[in-house]
Amino acid sequence: MDAGAALREIAFWLERADEPTYRVRAFRRAAEVVAAQDDLLARAESGRLTALTGIGKTTAAVIEQAVRGQTPDYLAGLREQAPEQREGRALRAELRGDCHTHSDWSDGGSPVEEMARTARELGHEWMVLTDHSPRLTVARGLSVERLRAQLELVAELNTALAPFRIRTGIEVDILDDGSLDQDPGVLAELDLVVASVHSKLRMGSRKMTRRMCAAVANPHVDVLGHCTGRLRSRRPPSEFDSGEVFRACRDHGVAVEINSRPERLDPPMALLGEAFELGCHFAIDSDAHAPGQLDWQIHGCARAERCGIPASRIINCQAP
Repeated sequence: MDAGAALREIAFWLERADEPTYRVRAFRRAAEVVAAQDDLLARAESGRLTALTGIGKTTAAVIEQAVRGQTPDYLAGLREQAPEQREGRALRAELRGDCHTHSDWSDGGSPVEEMARTARELGHEWMVLTDHSPRLTVARGLSVERLRAQLELVAELNTALAPFRIRTGIEVDILDDGSLDQDPGVLAELDLVVASVHSKLRMGSRKMTRRMCAAVANPHVDVLGHCTGRLRSRRPPSEFDSGEVFRACRDHGVAVEINSRPERLDPPMALLGEAFELGCHFAIDSDAHAPGQLDWQIHGCARAERCGIPASRIINCQAP
């Protein structure tokens, strides 16, 4: 077994289980070190792996077993512990991409290429890169200049990763008046725009409704992101007229996001059912900030299946 692949897969499973970032980084760093070595077997046989910077006792054991053609015990254990989720599998098999992902250009933890390669390994044909817009400074949101630089990188990676495609995008903040936190000319160049509320989440219902409807009516918006802004057990959902907002989404051709992050699972089931009954389309998204989190889409698929939402109403089931 390839030692670098084993280390990366361990990092993937740890991320999927939402383990501490420092543990994940240790294995990713070890994978980078391994990629630069051409004498791993000799080092393993002589017990010199831990002499390499970034290789500790645990990662050395993984490398030793991998270079000898074995599945490392650490990896085998993670595979066995991974929860088998049957609900949502049928719909997950229909998905062709993910409309909401982040990289280390904003508040994600991994490079764009690492995110894209993992999405491809999970069976996707495409992934939309949606790093944050500039107002969200805590997330290192992208200015116009940084976004244009990212577009150049995406073009290069698409050549290298073809036929897999990284679709250009952004998660743009919905400002207090419903306008969008990015230059309209740049937004017009992107493949997909997710618009989300990240500030003043306790705004009054009437004002929040007007704010969200104004954003949905913007011709550059394709997806309304995590519409209630809730964090389960930590932050209550925002208050707004859901019927008015979902009708606006339907009428303007904007998909309602089914956010799959375990701490979000947004919108709540009652609102998800309402949006479906009102005729909305949906985007089942991971909102991944790390490669292992890309696999969280299964949570959104399970919730969509419970509501009876068919693949024909989900934009991820379409070609890039």
